Amino acid sequence: MKISKRVMQIQPSATLELSAKAKQMKSEGIDVINLGVGEPDFNTPKNIKAAAIKAIEEGKSDFYTPATGINELKQAICARIAADFGVNYEQNQVAVTVGGKFSLYVLAQTLLDEDDEVLIPLPYWVSYGEQVKLAGGVPVFVKPKNGLKVTVTELEGARTAKSRIVIINSPQNPSGLIYTRSELEAIGNWAVEHDIVIITDDMYGKLVYNGEHFVSLIELSDEIRKQTILVSGLSKAYSMTGWRIGYTVAPAEVIKKMGALIGHATSNLAAVSQYAALEALTGPQEVVEEMRIAFEERLNKVYPELTALPGIKLENKPQGAFYLFPNVKETVKLTGFASTDEFVAALLDDAHVAVVVGSAFGLPDHIRMSYATDLASLEEAIKRMKIFIEKHM
Repeated sequence: MKISKRVMQIQPSATLELSAKAKQMKSEGIDVINLGVGEPDFNTPKNIKAAAIKAIEEGKSDFYTPATGINELKQAICARIAADFGVNYEQNQVAVTVGGKFSLYVLAQTLLDEDDEVLIPLPYWVSYGEQVKLAGGVPVFVKPKNGLKVTVTELEGARTAKSRIVIINSPQNPSGLIYTRSELEAIGNWAVEHDIVIITDDMYGKLVYNGEHFVSLIELSDEIRKQTILVSGLSKAYSMTGWRIGYTVAPAEVIKKMGALIGHATSNLAAVSQYAALEALTGPQEVVEEMRIAFEERLNKVYPELTALPGIKLENKPQGAFYLFPNVKETVKLTGFASTDEFVAALLDDAHVAVVVGSAFGLPDHIRMSYATDLASLEEAIKRMKIFIEKHM
């Protein structure tokens, strides 16, 4: 059966593929520690689940909703943004979607024409480039000259007459680094000057550590805000990955067209998830801080243990999200493997520790490790990695 050229050029999600293999090994009775998955290990807070059950019992979840979400939830999103960033949006500027991933997909379909270019800084979240290709666009990957954050100079060097969008992710998946206010202002002003739309992926904005401060592009100047589309969701901060709750905040005309596409693609986000999201945003927020503190404690404990391993280089300690993104080029060389991919495969097969190859994020000399798992497992994983590395040296 013939497969479309459009789909043939798409690569499977490396993170989902790795997670599936780790889960399969676990089902076979192998003691695998999975540091590849990008989801919190906490259960969804009880008040949120109770609100979902209440919505089911009251019959609120039984029917279609508007394609872009129920009005109460869109209003709650606007209120949360106003409280967090001091910026006011209207309900017609919000679309609720099946996860932040689908928000990004729908935006690509809505904004891009054939051969339009999207500037994507390295390292990048695995689905950015594939979603651009599915919309007929061209992903242009921009590698920072120093460190893991892109500058205006590098973006300008990649810009052409076809450049339409730039995607900025902060805190960054996979590195956990945060763009500063001055760095964002420079990028924002550059985008305004050249009429390039900014998509800001703020999914990890509530997960920052050790006194660091998260700044969103939407809270900068009015000019930058008007040029910026916000994508976020509840998966990470509220531990709701399974509920698939994402949202986009954009000009009303963009949201209207997104709604038309969503209506044909998914009809709407599951109604029960929308009522759960409503409680998450309007109910007690203490649980978000409790989970943030737990992630911070894990980061501070395992960071020095990881950087003590032979050959591992991780100069910039993560500031947010829940990932470590060390450079393992020297470790791979010390252990005699031909590539990072071979090193990662052997680490899973021999030491039963699952991590994601850096090539999935555009930087093949790195690996991504999630610390969204319990501290005992994290420390055991690093212990296994130490034994594995020393065994092959």
